[in-house]
Amino acid sequence: MTDWILISTLILGGIGLIILEIIFVPGTTVVGFFGFGMSCYGIYRVYELFGAQAGHITLTASLAIAVISIVYSFKSNAWKKFANNQSIKAKVNEDLTDSLAISDEGISKSSLKPIGKAEFGNKEYEVTTIGQYLEENTPVRIIKIERNKIIVEPII
Repeated sequence: MTDWILISTLILGGIGLIILEIIFVPGTTVVGFFGFGMSCYGIYRVYELFGAQAGHITLTASLAIAVISIVYSFKSNAWKKFANNQSIKAKVNEDLTDSLAISDEGISKSSLKPIGKAEFGNKEYEVTTIGQYLEENTPVRIIKIERNKIIVEPII
């Protein structure tokens, strides 16, 4: 009796791990291989302990249970409650330049080659020059703002 409990646990646990691999962790294959190995070992033990006829019956039943379980898993949509169906609508750094305006003056906090950091109103921003190289601590003025790209020129 304990042999059948162990064998059933191996086979059903293996099928469960294969389904887990297909539905939840696709691409890793470790869980699927482990589940396949468990099921194969359980079926092997049936052949070894109870003979070929019991082994064939167990193999056929295991394959049928595996196929039915996998098909049911996909068709039942039971897995949808585990899935994140929301999408992100916001963009990164969308409001980054709202407090800035053209002709605001600041100071470069790093050398601009042509991209670097500049400070406007005690806040640092990534800025770009038109192609000039500017040293650190150079006074700069905003000449253009394109989305989150701030273009500056040196104040002469």
